[in-house]
Amino acid sequence: MIVFGIAGWSGSGKTTLIEKVIPCLTGRGKAVSVIKHAHHGFDLDRPGKDSFRHREAGASQVLMLSSQRWVLMHELRDDPEPDLTRQLELLGPCDVVLIEGFKAAPVPKVEVYRVANGKPPLWPENEHVVAVATADPVDCPLPLLALNDADQVARFILEYPQSR
Repeated sequence: MIVFGIAGWSGSGKTTLIEKVIPCLTGRGKAVSVIKHAHHGFDLDRPGKDSFRHREAGASQVLMLSSQRWVLMHELRDDPEPDLTRQLELLGPCDVVLIEGFKAAPVPKVEVYRVANGKPPLWPENEHVVAVATADPVDCPLPLLALNDADQVARFILEYPQSR
């Protein structure tokens, strides 16, 4: 399994790039999963729904399914957030896992960098950034990938040497 991060500051275009890279990978016959870290609480459920009521009653897990999809919600309560290794174990079999966020995780990353964002690049301080996807002229010793060329980014991810 290839595990590759897409990192960058908020508003840099990480989600958009991942959204464009996924079809490039699946078009090559690769099964793709995504892990997205949220810095704030989130809920896929709504008050009043049965599954919400089950969680509120104390269930630690609720599995909802239909003929089109399923989702397993796990309440951490006061337990710590699982680390990246555990998160990868929770995924079903796939060829490529794209990780959005997790700037400090020890996996190779493409940094999405935009000068207009007004933030410093991550690559000078982050040894896990192995390439930079940008539309700006950048003086960087790492491979530069065209931010608007998702196929180039997908090829880089697939060709990057990894411990598999």
